[in-house]
Amino acid sequence: MPGENLSRDEARERAALLSVDGYEVSLDVRSAVGAAQGEGPRTFRSVTTIRFRCNEPGASSFADLIAPSVTAVSLNGRDLDPSEVFDGSRIALEDLAADNELVVDAQCAYSRTGEGLHRFVDPEDGEVYLYTQYEPADSRRVFANFEQPDLKAPFRFEVRAPEEWTVWSNGAGERADGVWRFAETKPISTYITCVVAGPYHYVTDSYERVLEDGTRLEIPLGALCRKGLAPHFDADDVFLITKQGLDFFHDHFDYPYPFGKYDQAFVPEYNLGAMENPGMVTFREEYIFRGKVTRASYEGRANTILHEMAHMWFGDLVTMEWWDDLWLKESFADFMGAFANVGATRFKDAWITFANRRKAWAYRADQLPSTHPITADIRDLEDAKLNFDGITYAKGASALKQLVAYVGQDAFLEGARRYFKRHAYGNTRLGDLLSVLEETSGRDMAAWSRSWLQTAGVNSLTPQVLLSAAGTVDELAVVQEAAESHPELRPHRVAVGLYRRTAEGALERYARAEVDVEGPRTVVAELAGAQAPELVLVNDDDLTYCKTRFDATSLATLREHLGALTDPLARALCWSALWNMTRDALLPARDFAALVLRFAGRESDIGVLQMLHAWTGSALVHYAAPDWRETGGRLLAEGALRELRDAAPGSEQQLAWARFFASVASEEGDLALLRGLLDGTEKIDGLDVDQELRWVFLAPLAAHGVADEAVLATELARDDTASGKRHQVRCLASRPSEVVKAQAWAQVVESDKLSNALVEATIAGFAQPSQRELLAPYTEKYFAAIERVWAERSIQIGMDVVRGLFPSLRDSRETLDATDAWLAAHEGAAPALRRLVLEARDDLARALRAQACDGGA
Repeated sequence: MPGENLSRDEARERAALLSVDGYEVSLDVRSAVGAAQGEGPRTFRSVTTIRFRCNEPGASSFADLIAPSVTAVSLNGRDLDPSEVFDGSRIALEDLAADNELVVDAQCAYSRTGEGLHRFVDPEDGEVYLYTQYEPADSRRVFANFEQPDLKAPFRFEVRAPEEWTVWSNGAGERADGVWRFAETKPISTYITCVVAGPYHYVTDSYERVLEDGTRLEIPLGALCRKGLAPHFDADDVFLITKQGLDFFHDHFDYPYPFGKYDQAFVPEYNLGAMENPGMVTFREEYIFRGKVTRASYEGRANTILHEMAHMWFGDLVTMEWWDDLWLKESFADFMGAFANVGATRFKDAWITFANRRKAWAYRADQLPSTHPITADIRDLEDAKLNFDGITYAKGASALKQLVAYVGQDAFLEGARRYFKRHAYGNTRLGDLLSVLEETSGRDMAAWSRSWLQTAGVNSLTPQVLLSAAGTVDELAVVQEAAESHPELRPHRVAVGLYRRTAEGALERYARAEVDVEGPRTVVAELAGAQAPELVLVNDDDLTYCKTRFDATSLATLREHLGALTDPLARALCWSALWNMTRDALLPARDFAALVLRFAGRESDIGVLQMLHAWTGSALVHYAAPDWRETGGRLLAEGALRELRDAAPGSEQQLAWARFFASVASEEGDLALLRGLLDGTEKIDGLDVDQELRWVFLAPLAAHGVADEAVLATELARDDTASGKRHQVRCLASRPSEVVKAQAWAQVVESDKLSNALVEATIAGFAQPSQRELLAPYTEKYFAAIERVWAERSIQIGMDVVRGLFPSLRDSRETLDATDAWLAAHEGAAPALRRLVLEARDDLARALRAQACDGGA
């Protein structure tokens, strides 16, 4: 990473000096196949011509390029010596003219980390697949450019590739004379250009729409994946969601899709969920399901498809000026993913998923020491890389949901329409959006922005209920609190719901009032005189972003009757609030686990059920008192097995409970059952143990020493695919052996030979909750290695190592002290590295507080 950073100040200075008229990029990727030539990284030829203007002739600037070598550089016809002007990440440009032409001929390296032009060899058939991934600043690993979002330009790509390959880019392409040439793009930022190449399986469709002016809009659609995944590829459903999304966004945005075609590529070893390259969206191939999955997985894929589609307008058509305003695209896309899922697809309960899953991500991020306002202070590219987080995405989307409640949906969407038309193909800041929203809503957006976008932290809202002698509500108030570190109290538009049990035992809402909560205490006058509630839900319908708390009566009701709540969103909100209480050491982990065991079997929303399983697993591993973990694990396994056997045969609930059972299985009998389900000697009616579920069952068997290397090799022979290899690597690293741990550590920390996907798999297997003592030697090794790893490896791999190998399972005061000692001794370390360590420290401190709470239960 040294020398590869770019500061905001440098970017602003360059943007003030230069404007870019166009790029012509020629890549030769025929070197992707066959034997590598010579020592060092495998490379491809990249020739880039950039036409740009300089408003101060005679001034100096620089272009960006990260490449093993540069063959030639010419500026305005003048040859420059690459050894003098290229330092490994920048090309110095001296004495610029008013109009300039820069030509750079370089040998760029194929990536194995998912950054730049990633090269993947399919172990199933030996085929090679390429794709690019750039955000925030990795296009400079593929071609020379000005790598910042506000220097937009049209791009023309041409690619030479092996004869049997197909190549895709942002624009429509044709092959002639052995070269793929692509239509010039609209002005776009460097980080959303894209090339995908290889023998991909490709399916096509089309979308048509008559616009209001009578013209016909036709969008060619394509979807592609590796040949090995083609039998599992349900492209029809991908196209269905795509067409529904295009209808929805055209209905609401009043701006025709501006980028011609719409291809969607599902690619291997992808670091992200997806990337919004205009006309050529890329997704992680795990969105193609090799085995049976629940409805929640299909909903999640639909959400991602719609999220990326929203970016065509929010992010691609109109782009933030610098990464400070990353939220301008990500918060909107996250909001629009759920908004469009509900409004256009079969997933009408997507707001429940948002409340339960996406906001949990935000609540965690917003309580870390690295929390930041939605509009963040991004000093450089390393800061930017770490800010693709729960605040920028899910908290930002929650703030927009609150904004819709504040200004009204019509005013919000009209503001978006004006924003697109006013800033098409341009770059914006916060003020540009606020100004159109002020126009359409008539509201003062500055005050809302100060409270919601420019301050950090999450508020908690707690009901206070005073009853009259007659047993009715005398006064109901909402108390708002904030953490000492972030004391801001915000305006919240909330719905307060009152619930009682019916004669049949159902817990249902009988009164509701919307109120603007401001300051430390707000009285809800409308609910005075109502019948005494058994449950008060202060953020009913999930209008705002807050931590919901309960009064004593409400908490007692939930302990006994949570499963009787008939409204699925209210139920999800209560589960979320109880989980936040567990994380905040206000509810013992064993009590949360008991609630799950008692009521989760009644949960009708499969996404909520799967989230409860994940939370309960975390509660056992991190928040339960050490002396209760064994008991807790046994109780959870018994409960999971009971629910598994009771679930309807073949149902998605059965599948979810099977996966959860495997995740908590540790007793000899439970492991024997998993082994029997694998070899066919045991059977649960309706449970199809497909290949993906086989790996799920093998994971605990490997971690507990039941499945050895030979068993895992046999399974890989059965599933000799890229997915199978990742599963096998994870299982191999999870075995309970000092030799295994040492080998896994060396492969990740001391070597860079593994691809990003296999680094991720090895880290996932390395730390197992049942092996805490085995991991003891690695606390000291971790702190000795991380600064070197951060300096030597790519930022993606550095993040994976620093986050994934932090000794969180050595959850003791000693580990906390070791973390503090490293932070004190490394005050000059890279800020992004310190941030990751501080976040891990905070998680550990939170775990110790929760364990103390649970131990006192």
